[in-house]
Amino acid sequence: MSEKNPEQNTVKPGERREVTEETKKGIELLIPLEDYLAAGTHIGTHICTKYMSQFVYRVRNDGLYILDIRKIDRRIRVAAKFLSRYEPSKIAVVSVRQYGHQPVRKFCTYVGCKPFTERFLPGTFTNPSLKIYFEPDILVITDPRADSQALKEAAEIGIPVVALADTDNRTEYIDLIIPANNKGRKSLALIYWLLTRQVLRERGVLSPDSDLPEPPSAFETRIER
Repeated sequence: MSEKNPEQNTVKPGERREVTEETKKGIELLIPLEDYLAAGTHIGTHICTKYMSQFVYRVRNDGLYILDIRKIDRRIRVAAKFLSRYEPSKIAVVSVRQYGHQPVRKFCTYVGCKPFTERFLPGTFTNPSLKIYFEPDILVITDPRADSQALKEAAEIGIPVVALADTDNRTEYIDLIIPANNKGRKSLALIYWLLTRQVLRERGVLSPDSDLPEPPSAFETRIER
C-alpha cells in the first residue's frame, strides 16, 4: 500500500506566517504552533465533506483545504479527557494504513490499550467464536475510510468511536472527531504522541507540565529503503 502524498506535508510560502498570526490570538496550544506546522497536521486534501467543513481554516489557491490548528488542538484535549474515563484494556485502537502502525502501537504501549494494525479481520468485534475476538468498550480509528470494517463493527455493537478525520472523510457512526492530516507520517506521529501525553495527564500519570520520555519522532513509522 502506497502512502506517498507529497501535498500532505507541504506548507506554501507565506502560509506559515498567516496561520501563526491568526492562531496566536489568545490561544494557548498544547505544543508550539511551529511543531504543528512542521508536522503538517493541518494540511488537508482537495476534497472537503460537509461535516468536516467546520474544521477548515481556509482553502489555498491550489484548492487544498487547510485545517484550523486551534480546533485540532482543542479536539485532542476533548478526546483525551473522554478516553481517560475508560478502562485502558477495553480501548481498541485501529490503523490499517502503514503510517499509522507505529503511532498506534506506541500509543497503546503507554496507555495500555489494544492495538490493531495492518489488516483488520472481519468479525474481530462481532464474532465471539473467533480466536481474535475482542470486546472493546470504545474504539479509536486512524482513518474512517481505511478502517471502515472496524468502524462498521463498532456501530453494530453500539460502542462510541473516536476518529482522526481528514477533510475528505465521511463521519457517519463517529462520536468524536479529531480533525487532522491522517495520511502523513509525521502528522500521525505527532497527533498520537499528543493524545498519549494528554491521556496520561488526564489520568494523573503525568503532571500537567510533564512530557513523555520519548519525542514525537519515536512514534513515526520508519520507511524501509
